[in-house]
Order: sequence, then structure tokens, then C-alpha cells
Amino acid sequence: MGQRPFPPLPPAHNLWFMESGLDTHLDYHAARALLEWQVELGVTEAILDVPVNRYDLPDTGPKPRRAASAGATAAPVVQTRSVDPVAEARKAAEAATDLDGLRAAMAGFEHCDLKNGARSLVFSDGNPAARVMVIGEAPGRDEDRAGKPFVGRAGQLLDRMFAAIDMGRDAQMSAQSVYITNVLPWRPPQNRDPKPEEIQMMVPFLQRHVEIVAPEVLVLMGNISCQAAIETRGITRLRGKWHEAFGKPALPMFHPAYLLRQPHAKRQAWADLLSLKARLGQG
Repeated sequence: MGQRPFPPLPPAHNLWFMESGLDTHLDYHAARALLEWQVELGVTEAILDVPVNRYDLPDTGPKPRRAASAGATAAPVVQTRSVDPVAEARKAAEAATDLDGLRAAMAGFEHCDLKNGARSLVFSDGNPAARVMVIGEAPGRDEDRAGKPFVGRAGQLLDRMFAAIDMGRDAQMSAQSVYITNVLPWRPPQNRDPKPEEIQMMVPFLQRHVEIVAPEVLVLMGNISCQAAIETRGITRLRGKWHEAFGKPALPMFHPAYLLRQPHAKRQAWADLLSLKARLGQG
């Protein structure tokens, strides 16, 4: 399609009068032709001859509400209170009197988002009457599927480590048995490290877990366990030295998953196991 031809211009004196705002001779057809011509040139806005002070325009916005009369009853103001997940966890944990009650309290805890993405609640494994309570970090994919802690490659290595000092989760005698749990009962997405706020809200449950089981000693596997139990990290510096956590002697150790990545550290892990065995022999 060809371009639309420009309309014929009105006489020069009429155009001048129109631009100066004094035109009274321009007829309808000439005015429309001029308007269409300007639109063809790309004009999109019209500028008035006199500026407009928009602050003087009448206010057309919504009118403010009138104040309530003295006799009127004001609507009640509802104040929302933010929930403290740590306080809620402490309240739920303290109400548990046994392991079944503690598990139910953890299952009913709704303030940890990890619960929404996990397949199962990983509570514990082993003999609750064991002298040793092992505290891991959080479930992985295999643990989330099985509903038990330490069942993957790291769990198999953990079993071999304790078998080397004649202990294990399947041992019938409490003197040789091991009880295992985690700081977090739900698997973090993509096996990421737990966030500090996630650890804090689960510590009351972990502390109550230790109180109910009442082991002689604790073994803290990895940095997350140390952060939850003794409020510090740096497993390379902490391992091999006895600490106190939840009123119990606690021995930090390398996590079995770390040992799978760093086999040279197994020598230090063996030394820690011998230290644990010696500690138990004193009892």
C-alpha cells in the first residue's frame, strides 16, 4: 500500500491564525485536514496555549473517613503475634515423656519447612538402652527413603567403624550397642547443609532425645552436630577432644561421608574410636 498523500494546506494566513490561537475563519473541513496532517507527521499530544496548574485542580481522590462519633463503638484492632519456632519446639519437646511421644511431637511440628519436602521423618535406629548415642547431621536420599539414619554408603562405613571396636546398632547387649539419631529428622533439599535457624528450632527436640535415652557418652558426627550440641564448628580442630553436650561427655568425630571423600583421615577416625573405647572401659 502506498503512503497516504498529505491533505492540501489551508491558506497561509489561516494557518498562522490557527497557530496563534486567533483563527476564526477556519472551517470544519480545513481544520480536520490540518489535524489529520499533523497525525500523519507523528503528533501524539496537543499542547495548550496556556499552561495548566494541576495543583489547582479539584481533588477527585477518595474522601477520608470521618472520625467516629463519641458514642460509636470502634472496631477492635487485631494484633498478630509472630510465632517463635524455637519456643514452640521447646514446649513440644518438654511435653514428651518417652520416645514415642517425642517422635509424635516432632511429626506434629509445623514450623520447619524441611518437613514439606521430605518423604519421611527419620527418627532413630539402634538400641535405646545403648551406652553410646551417635548424633549425625541430617538424612540423605537413602535415609529419607528408608526412614532410618545412616543407611547409605556413609552408614555402611559407620557400621564398619563401630564393628572394629566390637560395637554396633544391631548388638543385643546394651554394652555393645549403639543408638543413632540426627540433628534434623527431615532431609534438606539436594542434601544441602542445614540453615542455622533450622538447627536452632530442632535443638530442643535433640536435647530432649538425649534426656530420654540417657546414654553414657555422645558421639558428634560432623560440623552440624557440633554446632547443635556444643555451639561451635571446626571439626578438624574439635575432633579427638572430649567436650560436654547436654550434660554428657561428647566426642566430635569426622562424619563418615567426609571419610569417604578423604580416606587419609581414617587414621584419625580410628584414633577417635580407640579413645571412645577407652572411655567406655573406664565405666
